[in-house]
Amino acid sequence: MNKQSGIHYLREHREAGSSQPVPAEVTRIRDTVVAGLGDLLQGAFDAVDDSLFELANNARSNNEQNRYFEAMREIRIKRKGVERHFQNAVAQIFSNPPRSGSVSIDDGQQANQPSADNLALVGNDDLEEQVALNAMITKAKAHFQGPLLQLQTRFSTVYPGASDESPVNPMAPEHLCSAFTEVIQALEIQIRERLILLKQFDRYVVSNLGMLLDEANRILIQAGVIPNFRYHGKSGQQQSRPPEPSVGGDTKTEQRAVQAEPEASGGDSGIFEQIRQMLSLQRANAGMPSRASDPNVQVIGGPELFGLLSALPQQSTMQAGENLSAGEPVTVDLRQVVEQLLAHNAPKDGKTPALNEMDEDLINLVSMLFEFILDDYNLSAPIQVLISRLQIPVLKVVIKDKSFFSRATHPARRLLNSLARAGIGWSDSDEKTRDKLYDQIHTIVQRILNEFDGDVTLFETLGEEFEQYLARENRKASLVEQRTRESERGRIKSQKAQEMVDQVLKQKVGRYRLPESIRNILVNGWSRVMFLAYLRDDVEHRWLESVRLVDDLIWCLHPHEEDDERDQWVRVVPGLIKSLRAGLEEVSYNSSKLDEMMADLKHELTQAFRANALVEAREDESETEESADNPPKTAVEREQLLEEAVIAEFVTQIDAIEIGNWVEFNLVNGASFRCKLSAIIDEADCFVFVNRMGLKVIEKSRTELAHEMRRGRLTVLEQGALIDRALDAVVGSLRSKAG
Repeated sequence: MNKQSGIHYLREHREAGSSQPVPAEVTRIRDTVVAGLGDLLQGAFDAVDDSLFELANNARSNNEQNRYFEAMREIRIKRKGVERHFQNAVAQIFSNPPRSGSVSIDDGQQANQPSADNLALVGNDDLEEQVALNAMITKAKAHFQGPLLQLQTRFSTVYPGASDESPVNPMAPEHLCSAFTEVIQALEIQIRERLILLKQFDRYVVSNLGMLLDEANRILIQAGVIPNFRYHGKSGQQQSRPPEPSVGGDTKTEQRAVQAEPEASGGDSGIFEQIRQMLSLQRANAGMPSRASDPNVQVIGGPELFGLLSALPQQSTMQAGENLSAGEPVTVDLRQVVEQLLAHNAPKDGKTPALNEMDEDLINLVSMLFEFILDDYNLSAPIQVLISRLQIPVLKVVIKDKSFFSRATHPARRLLNSLARAGIGWSDSDEKTRDKLYDQIHTIVQRILNEFDGDVTLFETLGEEFEQYLARENRKASLVEQRTRESERGRIKSQKAQEMVDQVLKQKVGRYRLPESIRNILVNGWSRVMFLAYLRDDVEHRWLESVRLVDDLIWCLHPHEEDDERDQWVRVVPGLIKSLRAGLEEVSYNSSKLDEMMADLKHELTQAFRANALVEAREDESETEESADNPPKTAVEREQLLEEAVIAEFVTQIDAIEIGNWVEFNLVNGASFRCKLSAIIDEADCFVFVNRMGLKVIEKSRTELAHEMRRGRLTVLEQGALIDRALDAVVGSLRSKAG
């Protein structure tokens, strides 16, 4: 598999790109991306280590187990070098980005798809790796198509020599993934371990590229590189031409007006048109006639309705500085509000004011969206109350720009999704008045209520400020969470090691009537050696050797009458004494006591060699084994087996929870708290949860979590985009009503 070493690959690319300077606008992005990818890659390597350790524990043969241990050792030894080389490779991509085509999924698939002509030239292992690489790249390009297209367009503007026909994007998934596959060629591991490494790279690095892509776009926008990106259709053409300023006009106002215009592409209105058709079908089934042709009715159009809503006093009696999250979420009857506005502003000619069907559908759709939002258990209570205050501003947004429903990057939609995502870790507590995140969200809602006048740029500005704030807070929380995770891993592994040592010694020492001096050597001295051997077993593989020494010592304390056994005794004892002393000295056992202890050991071994009777077993092993084969007969044991069968389905649900998922625990006293799964420590069957700040909140075993879920005290929270989930629910509801 080692077609080319990672160092050789890097040297070639460094030489190729050393002569071309990095544009000033790209330097900041490069540093941010290289640091971010380094952090993500550490998580991927940690996951690889855990996966290989679990595979080794479940191995069916010694050869298979040794293979995984050797792979772990190889990766651990070269891990830092691979991380460093990968970051260098990414930096070199920024210095000399390859020219690539448009960000098209089909193009990416065709470019990376092995052809029938060259399949015969590719080995099975190489082909498996290439297939995994292609799948990773294709998924990333499809998932991040929007941000990638924006970056490609902006980078092609910044880099000299790049153009629409020959675009560049150093952050394209194919470049990053190819750089990683090249640098891991230096790892001497087999294809199965290499695929595990690629899988974790996909899970921890590629799947989290979104935040780095968004940050890169934000930096370029701040630098003035195509700040108003416009994309139409599948051709990949973008429009960024600023409007021509009118004589004496306000250029800034005109630019905002152009940016706020709805994007008139077929895809933008697709979802809204589908919903309108279903709403129209409902009206037809209900026998509701159209009022547009009634001469006694004056139809109020979109601009007029927007003006009426803008003239409406702030929809609540909220004053500046007042706590907007006080009380319960409030559902505003938008239809009633609009009818009251129409009645209050009735035309003087006596005609009855009415809405056109388009605006009626908009009002109904916004009402249904907020019904879902205010009934969404995944939203924490304070955030739910705050978002409930935005019903009329959102209605004003969709009247101006219906692409809100179809365009995931719509500023208002992105801001609502960000608010909901940031608040998922909230618990309903009294600490919100002192929480900076609460202050940020509260201020955003207050500003929308006070300042929104139809210019959607307000949502874009607030969204960018909020994302910058979240990025700073997330960096702090990530560092704390990483320290928490490492601390917990060390503590739990030490606890597991101590439990294993105690269990082994209790089983072996408790079975025989050993001399007190020997028991003291094992329990108070050698147990320390076993403890360290267990902790370092993934590197030094000395745990089984430390356990075997206990068996050898106990065997040597038995008197032996057969000549071959006595000959073996003579061969074993010198090495046994030497190993015991070396191990105790390694753990810095008291030197004065050590000599005395070793003297007692030699005395007991000599006595055992001279004895003629076997050491009596404390308990009959055969009876123990026979009783172990019998099924449990007590009521408690039968109840335990029944309980394990009942929670089996919940254990499956627990295993489906991934690192980073948020959950909510409900306590017996009625209180609740939310936390995020930070680590799964397989060797101790331990799930560690942290709060928004990255601090440990609770740890539980898989079985304990299954019991909590069965009792209804554990809920896994959905983390998809709020508006996306709301739209899915609305469409599903309308389809079910349509039969």
